[in-house]
Amino acid sequence: MSSYQAVHLVKRPVNVIEASCFELREHSPTELQEGQFRVKQTHMSLDPAMRGWMSADTNSYIPPVELGAVMRASGIGEVVESRHPDFPQGARVMGMFGWTEQAISNGAGVNLVPEGLPAEAVLAVLALPGMTAAQGLFGIAKPKAGETLLVSGAAGSVGSLVGQMAKAEGLRVIGVAGSDEKCRWLVEQLGFDGAVNYKSEQLAEQVAELTPNGIDIYFENTGGPIQQVAFDNMNTFGRVVVCGMIADYNSEQPSAGPNWMQIIKKRLSIQGFTMPDHFDKAPQLMQQVAAYLQAGKLQYRVHVLDGLAAAIDGINLLFSGENQGKLLVKL
Repeated sequence: MSSYQAVHLVKRPVNVIEASCFELREHSPTELQEGQFRVKQTHMSLDPAMRGWMSADTNSYIPPVELGAVMRASGIGEVVESRHPDFPQGARVMGMFGWTEQAISNGAGVNLVPEGLPAEAVLAVLALPGMTAAQGLFGIAKPKAGETLLVSGAAGSVGSLVGQMAKAEGLRVIGVAGSDEKCRWLVEQLGFDGAVNYKSEQLAEQVAELTPNGIDIYFENTGGPIQQVAFDNMNTFGRVVVCGMIADYNSEQPSAGPNWMQIIKKRLSIQGFTMPDHFDKAPQLMQQVAAYLQAGKLQYRVHVLDGLAAAIDGINLLFSGENQGKLLVKL
């Protein structure tokens, strides 16, 4: 079998992710052992969480990527050679294969992908974004019909799914995004009840106007100025689900959070979560999301980069907000 390329993490970013943090290397395939299979990856996901995986922080929810190792990423591909009875040649699979054109696996953490589903739909909806959205919304926020949900990063892969599933369950949904175009997409295409550009000078006023009955659930993906605004408008016994803080991922010093006095006065529940704690629920979560997708209640859009090397600079689109939908690399 011919050689393949992989991207290795060789330096940890200080603030922004620089191209010098990575090295594109050529590899020769190794022979499979019994119980292993070889995957030719076709599509790879780029996610904001990767910024944390590149850091040296050993107290995080998942160990950092070691220097010199292939950069971590989830992806989808085809089994091209197998010595594993459950993953035959020709099977489509999804797993944490990394920034690489080929990977060898023993099946741990790898799932078979049903035929007929486009790879883009799998990675944009059924994979990590969909599972994260479903676990955060239903497993933690516990939404009730008639409540109001505010979601930041609403045009992103997770936020857009959170909002659509909440709408399907009868909630009023307001999205926060980084451009007027994204806000229009949320309202006109996804059916959100309203959307606000977080760069607006009237951010607080606009959120208050769009949530006249207050906010019952705040799904936090970004941090930044919207955090205080959301906090100020929370209802008594409101729930805050903290999924991401992308506004602070490239900052030397995280921004200050809201004062805790309102947590007491309003008896708020605030919970952070990460999907590695819930991977045991992956099959059920994917089925839950698939039901919404099959019922026509979920739309998505993808921003596709071409070729493995495109990931090196393309990862920063997530932090500049220039990506238009789920960021993927087609190999």
